[in-house]
Amino acid sequence: MDAAPFLVEIGRALGASALDAVLIGNAGAALQGAPVTTVDFDFLFRRTPRNLQKLKRFAASLGATVMRPYYTVADLFRVVRDDGLQVDFMGTIHGVRSFEGVRDRATMVHVGGVAIHVASLADIIRSKRAAGRPQDLAVVTVLERAHARKEAQEASTVAPNRAPRPRARRRPGGR
Repeated sequence: MDAAPFLVEIGRALGASALDAVLIGNAGAALQGAPVTTVDFDFLFRRTPRNLQKLKRFAASLGATVMRPYYTVADLFRVVRDDGLQVDFMGTIHGVRSFEGVRDRATMVHVGGVAIHVASLADIIRSKRAAGRPQDLAVVTVLERAHARKEAQEASTVAPNRAPRPRARRRPGGR
């Protein structure tokens, strides 16, 4: 399944509704090169009355319905559509302190001309490990390898032939 058309649609609906959310889970990891698959899209968002109204606008713009299924995940809002589109929004996730921290560490990924905030692989790994569910733990090693590869690639493109600068030594007495 090619998720790009759904991601473009989701990204446009997020923009139209002004809903500030960060893609997490396997979909977020896959967009960063991790060899994982998923059938839904998971987002972290700040659960406030105003954002819940934006979530309703998001669903309406997709021709979808917001549901509150009974799940072990706290603060879960599921947006579903008849064609199989499923987008989950969570106010909290395991292993992460705040939405703001996840968003600050997130990167913008462009899919079909639409920008989507995607959680860092480190945050995705931390969340899956903290959740401790068998399906999450099963992919942690794969995600850690993808994270190590990504960091190595980024390190090699930032300063390929430059030696690290020696740190200045402080004299006793602070001078």
